[in-house]
Amino acid sequence: MLTYHPGDSLAHRLDPRTKLLAQAAFAAAAFAHTAPRGLAVLTVLTAAFLAAGRLSPARAIRGYLPALPFLAAGPLIAAVNIDVSALSAGIEANAAVDPLLASYRVLLILFVSAVYLHTTPVRDSRAAIQRLVPGRVGRLLGVGVALVFRFFPLLRADLRRVREASTTRLGDERPLRDRMRLVGAAGIRRAFARADRLALALRARCFAWNPTLPELRFGRADALGFVVVAALVGAALL
Repeated sequence: MLTYHPGDSLAHRLDPRTKLLAQAAFAAAAFAHTAPRGLAVLTVLTAAFLAAGRLSPARAIRGYLPALPFLAAGPLIAAVNIDVSALSAGIEANAAVDPLLASYRVLLILFVSAVYLHTTPVRDSRAAIQRLVPGRVGRLLGVGVALVFRFFPLLRADLRRVREASTTRLGDERPLRDRMRLVGAAGIRRAFARADRLALALRARCFAWNPTLPELRFGRADALGFVVVAALVGAALL
């Protein structure tokens, strides 16, 4: 699971607002340039983002491993041509080109997001969102992002422990439907239990809509970040 890791890389020194704008600009450029030549340029830029955050592509892939089957399914489904009337099936490689490029584009965007998760503390993310989106809406989004970043890794860890416990008890010999039912039911019970403990902890800590958040300040490194953002926005508009 991708989480924040302290460091002194270039991406660590950037203001979280700069990194959020860079993510949005990169996504806009990725959806504006869908040809192989444009994706090749974005691939080089993605490699630069990974290097700036000192994040290996293998670790980013492991962090998004549950999403990879969905990215691979699109091109595979598009390539299969089933003729119901003739009760025959074939493979059309040309039909999988566009879905393959779309999946690759999404993968690049996920890599850029992985750099943000790897280099940005949760409190800084909340502060950045509440400063970019004013009012109660910004506070609600900030709280939601902070809770998801902290809560989701715990849920995944719970599910992993449930699967390991089931395997220890020879649960892997059960039918797939029974395994899914057992793991799903146990995961839901643990999720509700964690939600109850979270609500109690928030009340005990006098949860406030407007807490004292860390001070955000643009530095010299953010000047380079804004240059990249401006270039990406220009590429998306051209």
